[in-house]
Amino acid sequence: MDKQTAASLLDTMYLIRAFEEKVSELYAKLEIRGLLHLGIGQEAVAAAVCSFLDRDDLLYSSHRAHGHCLAKGGDPRRLLAELAGKANGYCGGKGGSMHISAPEVGFMTATGVVGGTIPLALGSALFCRERRPGRIAVVFFGDGAMNMGAFQESLNIASLWKLPLLFVCENNGYAEFTPISAHTLVERASEHAAVYHIPTVTVDGNDLLAVLQAVEPAVARARSGDGPSLVECLTYRMRGHYEGDPSKYRELSELQEWKSKDPVARFVAWAIDAGLLDETERDAIEAAARSKVEAAADFAREGPVPERDAVSRGVYA
Repeated sequence: MDKQTAASLLDTMYLIRAFEEKVSELYAKLEIRGLLHLGIGQEAVAAAVCSFLDRDDLLYSSHRAHGHCLAKGGDPRRLLAELAGKANGYCGGKGGSMHISAPEVGFMTATGVVGGTIPLALGSALFCRERRPGRIAVVFFGDGAMNMGAFQESLNIASLWKLPLLFVCENNGYAEFTPISAHTLVERASEHAAVYHIPTVTVDGNDLLAVLQAVEPAVARARSGDGPSLVECLTYRMRGHYEGDPSKYRELSELQEWKSKDPVARFVAWAIDAGLLDETERDAIEAAARSKVEAAADFAREGPVPERDAVSRGVYA
């Protein structure tokens, strides 16, 4: 890794972290309403995966989607405006946090339906194979989606047809409020994929370098026409399932343990030790990211609310 790459990866992680923290602040001030699912603590997965993707690769996410959209090249201004319900947001203020769509950068959509975008990504992978050779589809999902029928069916078809699809499981140990031990006897998503002869690996999702090492060959495999892969990233969300969640289902000691594994701090320490960054450069990267987010907040505040007749626009039956 060179200095430019290290700086770019850290910039992405700081942008996600700053964005999520700002969203939390605005939510507390009632400037943003509705359900919010923040990805603080999971930045390394989004940054690593998207660093190997081109603009034309097709990305799908779940309900914790802000970081994925930003890492894929989404505009923080339009993203924050969408969360604020403004007409200058990505979906005109009607999609909100869980239904983001920015197809111009290859971020196809997110969903509040557990595992709901997995079969959509499967279809996009088929499209890439037939019409856009060299392009790939990627889908992010959580450990709660492992027990969905659509996940199993998509694994089977992706393997059978050798589709250019990368499955990325962000296994943070909880399906909403339920620990993984309470909802499945199969602890790892990688075990499911292995059944369908899909190359798979489980890595420390809070170690950016480990995620990079796992994702690079998986993306290369998909681009070359050799079929799907699954990368499972063991990570942790520092906030509750939703913003305002009292999180009584987990111990404070557990949270403290994971805070010591903060992916941003870990990468900063490694990069400084490796001579790729110094403290001044780190501070400049963080400051620039937070400045972008402040500008995004101003953009969202100043944005117009949707017109009354927009409520039925884009609705089909």
